[in-house]
Amino acid sequence: MAAANSTTEGNQKRITEMYCSAEFIGEVDSELIFLSVLNSLLSITAFLGNALILVALHKESSFHPPSKLLYRNLAVADLCVGIIAQPVDVASWMSAVNEGWTICYYTELTAFITSHILCSVSLLTSTAISVDRLLALLLMLKYKQVVTLRRTYLTTIVVWVFCIAATSSYFLNPVMVPWFIYTGISLSLVTSILSYTKIFCTLHRNQNQVRDLGNISQEIPLNISRYRNAVSTALWVQVTLVVCYLPYGITVALTPPRDLPSSIYLARQFTATLVFFKSTLNPLLYCWKIREVRQTVKDIIRKHCQTC
Repeated sequence: MAAANSTTEGNQKRITEMYCSAEFIGEVDSELIFLSVLNSLLSITAFLGNALILVALHKESSFHPPSKLLYRNLAVADLCVGIIAQPVDVASWMSAVNEGWTICYYTELTAFITSHILCSVSLLTSTAISVDRLLALLLMLKYKQVVTLRRTYLTTIVVWVFCIAATSSYFLNPVMVPWFIYTGISLSLVTSILSYTKIFCTLHRNQNQVRDLGNISQEIPLNISRYRNAVSTALWVQVTLVVCYLPYGITVALTPPRDLPSSIYLARQFTATLVFFKSTLNPLLYCWKIREVRQTVKDIIRKHCQTC
């Protein structure tokens, strides 16, 4: 068992060193320059977009506070992708292109840690949003008593601590990180799928019951309509996450344990850029699907333009 762990750690070390070697990088330096420029631009859009969303959510009072906290947590993770993960990745690529191997090694390691923490937080927060929407439907009037701001704060803290601890296990045993990643992704996706399936089945059943009642209050359809919009927003965020994360997951699963070909390395970097692109897409989804956020963002931009 000790020999197996030693072999795994050795493979991980060889791969990291291979990323920062003249023989390897020399084959892909032009592609890395392109990725550096692209991620620099996406870093700016992710930062500006999520900063606007955080300000808009702070000003918006129509959200239930726990639900708003989850979206704010997601926006914070996406904001950190723009100001931390992507710049560090760019620094890693450019140091490799310029043959700064010591800088390349440490920035590559830092990029691995930060990107996995932030992307894991996004994944788990999206799952928490799907569960929140399910509880809002099942608990009805008891929802605000059960899903409190204090409990939601505790949930977000647990998410961050777990993601930091799971990713930091790399320093104890590198093989633990993929195990945590695949287990976390599987559980999160299964939880989200079950939550949305239960939501749509319950909504369909309630809609049929409403049709059978002739003298029902008009307040129920209005609440259901508002709830459907909230679910639609959460579902779009979840679908976008899956679409952006899936290609990277496939390339990681197909990565050989050693002697990583440059073609697969490039595939991993391009699909990682797609994962980062989600941080730019999420603010657009909020503005598209949430009318209150869209109006607040417009007001912020309008006031800023008038000031300038």
